[in-house]
Amino acid sequence: MRGSTTHARKGAIKNAFTYGVDYLLIDPNDTADLPPLFARNSWGIFSLHDTDHGGPRGDGEGVAWAQRVFANAGLSLAGVKVLLLAQPRFLGFWFNPVAFWFAMKGDDLVAVIAEVNNTMGDRHSYLCAKDGFAPIGVGDVLTSRKVFHVSPFQEISGDYRFRFNVTEDKIGITIDLVDGNKGLVATLTGPLKPLRYRGFLGAAVRRPTGALRVMALIIWQAAKLKAKGAAFRKRPEPPTEEVT
Repeated sequence: MRGSTTHARKGAIKNAFTYGVDYLLIDPNDTADLPPLFARNSWGIFSLHDTDHGGPRGDGEGVAWAQRVFANAGLSLAGVKVLLLAQPRFLGFWFNPVAFWFAMKGDDLVAVIAEVNNTMGDRHSYLCAKDGFAPIGVGDVLTSRKVFHVSPFQEISGDYRFRFNVTEDKIGITIDLVDGNKGLVATLTGPLKPLRYRGFLGAAVRRPTGALRVMALIIWQAAKLKAKGAAFRKRPEPPTEEVT
C-alpha cells in the first residue's frame, strides 16, 4: 500500500504533519510466489519476520498469536482469515509505530488488533470489535481506554476512538485520541495494489531508508514539539497485560 499518514495534535501546543508511507497487507499463512526483493523470515532488501509481530516485541509469534488473541476474546475462527497490515523491514532494520491484525470473515472486517510500539522498546495492543463480532462498518466507532505510553509529550489518559474502512482496494484507518481539549488525530489511508516487483522497487526509490526514515521523522517531530514548549514526560512502566 502506497499510502499516507497524518497526525494532528490538539490542545494549546498544536503540531501536524503528513508523510507518505509504504505498508504491506498480507496473509501470513499464504506467502507463496513472493516477488523479488521481498523475503519472509530471512534477510532481504524488504522482509517481514514473524518475530517482529504478535506477542513480545522482538520475540513475536506472528499470526498464531493474533489468532489466539481473537479466539480468547470469543471470536470463532471458522471461516476467518487473519491478515497483517505492517511496514516491512528494509535492509534488516525494523520499526512499526503501529501495525494492524485484521480478522476478515469473507469481505467483512469483524475484529482488529492495533499493535502499538513506542521508541523506547515497549509494545501494547488494543483489540477492537463490536458486540458479537458483528461486521465493522465505515461509520462504526470503537473505543478503548489509553493505557500505554507512546509519546513522551502526552500523558496516559483519554480514550482512543478507532474507525476502519477496509475494502479489497483501499485502507482507511482513523485513530482519534480524545482527552478533554487535548489529544490527537492520526490517520492511515491508501489504495491496495498487488504485491509486485515494481512496487517494491518504487518504494525503495521513493523512501530508500524505510523504517530508518520513520524513526528519523519521529525524532524530528519530537524536536519541534520540544521547541514549541511541550512538556517532556519520563517513560512509565508499560502495562502488564499484552492486550487491552
